[in-house]
Amino acid sequence: MALSVSSSRQPSHSPLRPNSSFAFENPISPVDGGVHPVIHEGKVAVITGAGSGIGRAAATELAKIGMKIAIADINEEGLAETRKEVAAIVGEPNVLVIPTDVSKLDEVVHLRDKVYEHWGEVSVLMNNAGIGARGTSWSGLDAWHKIMNVNLFGIVNVQQTFVPSLIHQENPAMIINTGSKQGITNPPGNAAYNASKAAVKSLTEGLAHELRETPHANVTAHLFVPGWTWTGMTGASGVQEKPAGAWSAQETVLYMVRIWRIPALRLRDRLCSPLTLVSLQLDRVREGKFYVIVPDNETRREVDQLRIMWAAGDVAEGRPALSRWHKDYKALFEEYIRDGLAILD
Repeated sequence: MALSVSSSRQPSHSPLRPNSSFAFENPISPVDGGVHPVIHEGKVAVITGAGSGIGRAAATELAKIGMKIAIADINEEGLAETRKEVAAIVGEPNVLVIPTDVSKLDEVVHLRDKVYEHWGEVSVLMNNAGIGARGTSWSGLDAWHKIMNVNLFGIVNVQQTFVPSLIHQENPAMIINTGSKQGITNPPGNAAYNASKAAVKSLTEGLAHELRETPHANVTAHLFVPGWTWTGMTGASGVQEKPAGAWSAQETVLYMVRIWRIPALRLRDRLCSPLTLVSLQLDRVREGKFYVIVPDNETRREVDQLRIMWAAGDVAEGRPALSRWHKDYKALFEEYIRDGLAILD
């Protein structure tokens, strides 16, 4: 039994069940060839959280494609540095700097108005602004409010403000929301951050469905899920040098952009350089991927898949919450990973 749509591409089988006959085609039509009508020279990208990290890396990589870049962040000093880097690539007239606190709706409305006033449309809208404050299940209430206001309601504000304009544009557009593996597998330690990113996953899934069901809406939504990434936010935890297991922000965005464009790339051998690898998020998007799950130097793609399946199994099989970290299930989880990798290898 197979689900398919008309396409010249071969259906993809689940790597978690290599002997299964089930196959599917991605319901979002991929675009063949090296050029996407949205990710293209002269098109407009709006990136929040662009003052550092993944947002800055995305701005510079999209600038290399020749896109016009609007950057937004609450960190004006960081924005100035990003502007300098982007302008050196694509020229001052093609960079628009709008200091924005995404948790404040009026500032997001101002961001939209300035972008449309300058360039008339938006092709790529990347909701990347986020903070990594900490809150447990019964402490850190102020941190909970700050995290939710930025990580969740920041995206809600941007979607509510931009989407009505995007769906009425003549040209297609895409929305990329930055999530986290912590919002999928929910590791213990920061309940507030995990909850915010779980909400981003749910919000983006709902957005993708609603856009798909809206007649004549030529807009797609995508969930970008970085692996362990060295950014200003992670560096703020006190570690001043990038750990060997982490990817740089450029590597993470390159995974989104170019993973299928560089045949010599060997992720599992970790031979990819930062400058080869932010062009590897958007290539996943180019072929219509909704979930862009990024590996890192410590966790390969297959391990991510198995961890996600185990987390879903807690619900489906009635195990204790977060059983992966439960003392009575630790050995079973390790056996599950070992056996799963043996099958996949």
